[in-house]
Amino acid sequence: MVFGFDISKKHYMLKYPYHPNHVPVKQKLDLKSISDLLLNRGIIAAEQHRLILTKQHEQIKKLKKLAGLKGDQEQQTITPVDIIVSLNLYDQRADGAVLTEEVIMREIAAGLNIPFKKIDPLELDLEIVTRTVSRAFAIKNLTLPLGVENGQLVVATVDPLNKDVFEDIAAVQKLSVKPVISTKTDILKVIREFYGFKRSIVMAERELVAPLVDIGNLEQYAKLGTAEESETTTRYVQHAVDHLFRSAFEQRASDIHLEPKRERGIVRFRIDGILYTAYSMPLVVYQAVVSRIKSLSRMNIAEKRRPQDGRIKIVDENQNVEIRVSTVPVAFGEKVVLRLLKPEILFQDLEQLGFTPGDLIHYRSFLERPYGIILVTGPTGSGKTTTLYSSLKFLASPEKNITTIEDPIEMVCEDYNQIAVQPAVDITFSSILRNILRQDPDIIMIGEIRDQETARNAIQAALTGHLVLSTLHTNDAASAVTRLMDLGIEPFLISSTLIGAIAQRLVRTVCEHCSETVTLAPDELETLGIPLYSSVSGSIAMKRGTGCLQCRQTGFKGREGVFEVLRVTDSIKKLIDQKASSDIIKKTAQHEGMKTLLENAVLKILKGKTTYGEVLRCISHED
Repeated sequence: MVFGFDISKKHYMLKYPYHPNHVPVKQKLDLKSISDLLLNRGIIAAEQHRLILTKQHEQIKKLKKLAGLKGDQEQQTITPVDIIVSLNLYDQRADGAVLTEEVIMREIAAGLNIPFKKIDPLELDLEIVTRTVSRAFAIKNLTLPLGVENGQLVVATVDPLNKDVFEDIAAVQKLSVKPVISTKTDILKVIREFYGFKRSIVMAERELVAPLVDIGNLEQYAKLGTAEESETTTRYVQHAVDHLFRSAFEQRASDIHLEPKRERGIVRFRIDGILYTAYSMPLVVYQAVVSRIKSLSRMNIAEKRRPQDGRIKIVDENQNVEIRVSTVPVAFGEKVVLRLLKPEILFQDLEQLGFTPGDLIHYRSFLERPYGIILVTGPTGSGKTTTLYSSLKFLASPEKNITTIEDPIEMVCEDYNQIAVQPAVDITFSSILRNILRQDPDIIMIGEIRDQETARNAIQAALTGHLVLSTLHTNDAASAVTRLMDLGIEPFLISSTLIGAIAQRLVRTVCEHCSETVTLAPDELETLGIPLYSSVSGSIAMKRGTGCLQCRQTGFKGREGVFEVLRVTDSIKKLIDQKASSDIIKKTAQHEGMKTLLENAVLKILKGKTTYGEVLRCISHED
């Protein structure tokens, strides 16, 4: 029982839950046994079953032509499942749904009583995958080692009945093998990504013969490589960087972190606000990868002691991706953070950001004002830039002159006149604001109000008939008022120019692929610290994610904004003039109908958008 089922039997059995008899199949899954299984499980009809068997040779020829294969290569590359999928059959259990590769493989797994595994590259160990079997062996047998569990090597395959493959792996690794079933698409994707990246890292390490820099040793020895070696090394490092970018795009990463440690460099991806470790590499290769990224972003490669900023623009599947690059020196070398910015993320319709209908009406009324200041507040990573860019998208028209002052420019857009802050040549927020009014702007976006001079110039721009949008680092909307006072702005100037302030956070949304409904009684809500709806009678239905590969077993996929919109009404203006505290301003705003961050977050919980645990992670009860 090495493989989780009895390999000593002459026949392998596909077990159909709807039929008492076992159906014997060969040692490899063939087209007939799979189509029989699908027929008996009600996935396909009898007519579709006949079509599969009669069209198989014709479909093999078509698939060979598409793949550019010759001779008997189809036996290694074209699987029976490929043939069935190529016929574009309809799943009899789903109205109008096409029968997919994953559905078929899940049914095979259920019939064989073998687990199905949707492969998540971020869960895999690069060393285990690439050292267990060769790339040629993995491709030939469509087999991929995933890791060791309870002393068994878990191996993903498209054909768990091919016992010779598992026996070979078990003999070499001295471990029993536990097969799981996966799709050919997932297996080949990981093979290309992991083996390609691994080969680039290994070959680069082999070619990079220069010793690591030791700041404690004044004598340095280096071997000069030949021109051919240098060119080869550069190619391997370039491939490794390309693999990093491609993997980050596929995983929906918003940031890539490259961090040097004592013995190795690691790569982490931030996905939906959470960091996941993706790869590790030798320090000598890490340094080469950092140099490659610095070169692409037009940084000074030789400068390793000072922070630097740069940007890269990459075309990925016909879309442009702006990558903002930042380097800082740390204990073991240079740490690099790359922020991946896609236009469809930064430039959204206001309706997509997460405003409640009432708050959206108020915020749109802010933007429709001819002059004044609108402030967007929240901590780093709360989505303020997306809100500002989406607001500019709403405001943009040929009749308006929009000018932005940013540090740095997040996304280059030709609809706006964008100015990058450069303190080295005295281009700062405050200095640009002093001169920008001569450029006849209608709308001004300031990346951040950081000091008194910038705040005063922003107030002056608003007083002279301009609409100004900017950000502040405060926890809630009411604190934006007191923050301006702390910067030395007179209350009467604030009350006469401030249109409104919004505070925001980003919460992860429940994964739609694995969501389930749970019910809680009102007293259970109160126990969780949500007394807002404790008076509701009857149970309340909410959603949560059970975890799947689409969401990396987290139960969340994607993020949405939670907002608090403060309107500067006449009563709020009076409080500002009286230098009232932020608590008093907040309570007055609530009395006038403002929903706080927490209240709007609870509404998202009750609508099934997110969960209580996620709200608790992002929003405190004081917000």
